[in-house]
Amino acid sequence: MADAVSFTSSTGQRLAGLLDVPAGPVRGWGIFAHGFTLGKDSPAASRICKGLAEEGIGMLRFDNLGLGQSEGDWGDGSFTHKVHDTVLAAGFMAERGTPAALLVGHSFGGAAVLAAAGRVPGLQAVVSVGAPSEPRHVEHNYDALVDRVMADGHAEWLVGGRALTLKRAFVEDVRDADLKQHVRRLTVPLLVMHSPTDSTVSVENASAIFKAAPHPRSFVSLEGSDHLLTARGQARRAARIISAWADQYLTALEA
Repeated sequence: MADAVSFTSSTGQRLAGLLDVPAGPVRGWGIFAHGFTLGKDSPAASRICKGLAEEGIGMLRFDNLGLGQSEGDWGDGSFTHKVHDTVLAAGFMAERGTPAALLVGHSFGGAAVLAAAGRVPGLQAVVSVGAPSEPRHVEHNYDALVDRVMADGHAEWLVGGRALTLKRAFVEDVRDADLKQHVRRLTVPLLVMHSPTDSTVSVENASAIFKAAPHPRSFVSLEGSDHLLTARGQARRAARIISAWADQYLTALEA
């Protein structure tokens, strides 16, 4: 069961979300941050969140600015906005009486939850799935446009049949972001998940995140998975692993 919800973003627009609610007893609640230009209904987001709900962990997944059903212009966002909106999502969950104990992020969203973790009161654990070790890794997606964006301030960018506006402020923001400083300061357990055959974000990124993080930290190889976790069973497998790993932290919270 998924309930439609919304909350106000850091830029003032409404962000559309879905709350995957467990049918049975609830072990805890969490938030999922989707990949770069994906959305709450992308395979990784929807299947992992549904899988966790089946395991008793209710999950909020939401479209970032200008994506899916959310208001605003994607071009007005940035990595910093994505991090802020993840923190605001946690505030929304707390206000409705279902505070988030778990943050899970895929790809660019994995970087966002790592940066947001220190700003979420009551957080018990954080999980990155196929995340880059630095946000600027996304620049390879639009490297052909960078010079024009930096010169003109913006450029139209076609992604998956959609026209997005890539702006200089976004490029500068991801170049300035220092994710490893956030990883080094983590005060909650971290699970790093990555496929050794990921051709979009290499597994070396997972190694860099893992090495930078303090204990307790864990690494699970998603062998056989692609970056988007689109093949049958890949995302569901990730959900089962996350559920099992997080169990001790959710149990500690309930106690």
